[in-house]
Amino acid sequence: MALPNPVPDNPLKWNGWKNYTSNNPYERLCLDFESNPSAEQIEENWRQLLVWWQKKLPLKNQPSNPMAQLLRLGLDEAPAKLTEARTLLLDPAKRAEIDSGVLNKAREQALDEFGKFLEFSVTSGSLHAEEEDSLYLTGEKLGLSRQEMEQIIDATLTEKKIKRVPRHLPFTAVASTGTAPAPAAETPTPASAPAPGAQSTPAGEFMRMLWLSGIDELTDDQRDAFCNMGEALGLSGGDAEDVIDEYLEARMRGETGPTPATRLATPATPSTPTAAAPAPAPERRAIPRAPAFVDSPLHRAEEKRKYPPYTNTLGTPMLLIPSGTFRMGSDRAAAAANEQPVSPTNLSAFYLARWPVTNAQYELFDPAHRSKRAPWANDHHPVIYVTAIEAARFCEWLSRRENRRYRLPTEAEWEYAARGFDGRTYPWGEGLAGHCANFADANSRFPWSEPTVNDGFAETCPVGSHPAGASPFGVEEMAGNVWEWCLDCMTLYPGKVRTNPRGPTDGLKRITRGGSWKSRPGSLRASARAFQTPGTFANDIGFRVMSEIARS
Repeated sequence: MALPNPVPDNPLKWNGWKNYTSNNPYERLCLDFESNPSAEQIEENWRQLLVWWQKKLPLKNQPSNPMAQLLRLGLDEAPAKLTEARTLLLDPAKRAEIDSGVLNKAREQALDEFGKFLEFSVTSGSLHAEEEDSLYLTGEKLGLSRQEMEQIIDATLTEKKIKRVPRHLPFTAVASTGTAPAPAAETPTPASAPAPGAQSTPAGEFMRMLWLSGIDELTDDQRDAFCNMGEALGLSGGDAEDVIDEYLEARMRGETGPTPATRLATPATPSTPTAAAPAPAPERRAIPRAPAFVDSPLHRAEEKRKYPPYTNTLGTPMLLIPSGTFRMGSDRAAAAANEQPVSPTNLSAFYLARWPVTNAQYELFDPAHRSKRAPWANDHHPVIYVTAIEAARFCEWLSRRENRRYRLPTEAEWEYAARGFDGRTYPWGEGLAGHCANFADANSRFPWSEPTVNDGFAETCPVGSHPAGASPFGVEEMAGNVWEWCLDCMTLYPGKVRTNPRGPTDGLKRITRGGSWKSRPGSLRASARAFQTPGTFANDIGFRVMSEIARS
């Protein structure tokens, strides 16, 4: 559970206060393991939680107060538990041990879930090739490797003495006289169950798996496991429930379901001797479709272990943004028309700079740009007066310097890094706050300035000035200070699932994101879109870099 901003004073409105009892130090401090929190985030959450509990200390002298009874144990234990979590997470060696434990737990959960799917698949006493294909797809989505899945399946089949049924066409014997026997009788397929080989949709595939399980009734645990299986195939929870209900109704009507292609009908016996063809040896077939996009806690934990954050040669921390799925755009009242329709979007892992590129960093690439610095700016302010074209050239220069692949983030990558999985309005969560971002506040002189908020700056500010405004992945300055160039140009959202989308890079509407020191609060929303011509340069437009992950 993320730490809300601000933290509710009333514990009845926020369950996060109970987290101090967790064995997971990340959870104790209301941090997300997958977001790879920085030392500053760890310190800030510890401080806020400690202040919250310190404000409750007077309740120790009011034993009859219902609130005191609710928080009784925490008043004694929470400060020590929170401090212990902070100490562990700030120690690199201890944190590595904790991360390893979290990874192992995620793997155990994935293996347990896969084991449930396997158990259902072999209920009939055999494992058909189509069922095994579905198992591999399910395991991939859980984050398991092919080798792990094969070992589990082989061990289970050996233990339970279950045989594989290969995928092949039904064999019809032919008499030596050349006279073919009568065709095999076909088992009628109920209307509610798609015919074998016709499962081109997740719902059809899920229905087929249900029929292959042969189960007449489902316990709550079994139903939950099947729902998870349906979701792994791409269905929503509600759609999976509907398919299960349809299956159970068909079973109650006495329907027997489709006959799998591997379950052969008995051919008619010819009057003359026949030459029996040997049955082909069972063999494991490759998955007959492209690997699914993997979005699971185990997969993200493996990415975190495999791709640790690093600091580039310019001194900027490059943070891992793990693979995941989020809803791009917004359908809230404040959303603009170009933020709709909301589009589910899958993204593979990448690195993103913690802060925008600074003046000092950009001037290593282009020393002459120093003459374009704003009068108020020092080395640590974000670079401004750069076009999208110049920003792209900087990325090319940095790529050669480090032998890595740097570029501007796509619009989808930018929004995902700013919002995470939960669809928040701002990178830090909900609600506008001066300590989270630099925008048109009481210090500025615009007609649209927000007079009730003071963020401490009238123009741009040094990067890192608002750590409380970090995104779920620890990326800072994604709201306010300077607009940031993206790689692609403005296009309409499709309203359907996309994977690693990238709009056109040639065009007159190059995307900028995040708002600036001159912006209204609405422009700071993580879903807000804007654009400029690629050759535009201004005192409120800068950029940050992303680094692609080299995958073997």
